[in-house]
Amino acid sequence: MAEETVYVKNWLEKEVSQALVRAFGEEVADAQPMVTQATKPEFGDYQCNAALPLSKALKMKPRDVAEKLLEELAPVVSGTFEAPEIAGPGFLNLRFTSAYIGARVRKMLDSEGRCGIPKTAQPQRVIVDFSSPNIAKEMHVGHLRSTIIGDSICRLEEFLGHDVVRLNHVGDWGTQFGMLITFLREQGYADSKSLEGLEIADLVGFYKQAKKKFDDDVSFKDASREEVVSLQGGNEFSLAAWRVLCESSRKEFQEIYDLLGVRLEERGESFYNPMLPGVVSDLRDAGLLETSEGAQVVFIDGAQNKDGDRMPLLVQKTDGGFMYSTTDLAAIRQRVTEEKAQRVLYVTDAGQSGHFTQVFQVANRAGWAGGASLEHVPFGLVQGEDGKKFATRSGETVKLRDLLDEAVSPRNLPAPAPPLLAVLTISGAGADSLRGHARALRGGGQGVGR
Repeated sequence: MAEETVYVKNWLEKEVSQALVRAFGEEVADAQPMVTQATKPEFGDYQCNAALPLSKALKMKPRDVAEKLLEELAPVVSGTFEAPEIAGPGFLNLRFTSAYIGARVRKMLDSEGRCGIPKTAQPQRVIVDFSSPNIAKEMHVGHLRSTIIGDSICRLEEFLGHDVVRLNHVGDWGTQFGMLITFLREQGYADSKSLEGLEIADLVGFYKQAKKKFDDDVSFKDASREEVVSLQGGNEFSLAAWRVLCESSRKEFQEIYDLLGVRLEERGESFYNPMLPGVVSDLRDAGLLETSEGAQVVFIDGAQNKDGDRMPLLVQKTDGGFMYSTTDLAAIRQRVTEEKAQRVLYVTDAGQSGHFTQVFQVANRAGWAGGASLEHVPFGLVQGEDGKKFATRSGETVKLRDLLDEAVSPRNLPAPAPPLLAVLTISGAGADSLRGHARALRGGGQGVGR
């Protein structure tokens, strides 16, 4: 093989397909190469199972098919694999040579920390939307996966040479702020100075009390909605309170991100708020918007509820309020047109898959995706040993800060590792010892430097 970066499995599939054509003619050009990673170490590193399904069409014994394939394949893979072996009724087993493994490891060590993997020849502008906690709430254990998975994706994309924008789409706008600010007014916080010193712990307590009152007290609910209007209209106290809420939460979030070593650029829901009326009007102009029970919706192509009715994506409520979907549509358009994103990744729990499927469809139908790839990266819930959502004994969500503090507690840290006593040479038994590491490098779509 030429000195370039390839995926070993892809390269081997190509060589098997070409060897099949040389052995049996163009009539097998569309045959599947059936290359897989070896299921057991004694079978080598890769297996080719193409002989069995081809034997019937060729009217040959599977082992005879494997022998002819081996004759054509062995010369072209000899620099990488030992002589292929036929096993059972016609399986081909292939094992990396020790020399090949040694050469690859040496190249990895000599590539200035890149493990033999070059940067991409086609760098893209990639936006990764992850973590996304809510203002005035402490981060909980459920935020850990989005934060770590999102950061890992960013590191990989950056390593490959892509231009990565790490965005934290925090929940910093909406009805909950009207609710909180109304509650603060009732608690005697009447001016900007009185708001100084509020910390996240205070806000969490206020939020719980305010939420209960919002659910139980109609007059408080009405006042909260009026407060949202005041906030949107630029009322001095409302804006001051909103800024304090955001800043207190931001400080707490940053301490956790620093502890985890995660970099993020905050761009919350409020950033897109001025764009929301334009989203609705442009959907209307595009002929996508319809009125359903007084609300503005876009019906999703190919989707129906259990009663057979069309499924709507709600973008504006009957009272004129906007939805998360409206904000997500505005964000897609801004990220593609202004940020010039070519890929946008959303790292959230799997429960939001349906939402993103609908939002992505509408964005594409409206022409706002502009050829960019919109991708949801889902993950499961963090569960306890009982298989239920991870929570405290009282049933409350576990605070992320408490979990991290417990994790780094001295009583939970592992004992220091013993010093390395020997270094394996990259030859003979040393190369055999590294075979397991080579499997890790070639597995799961991992590119191996060639």
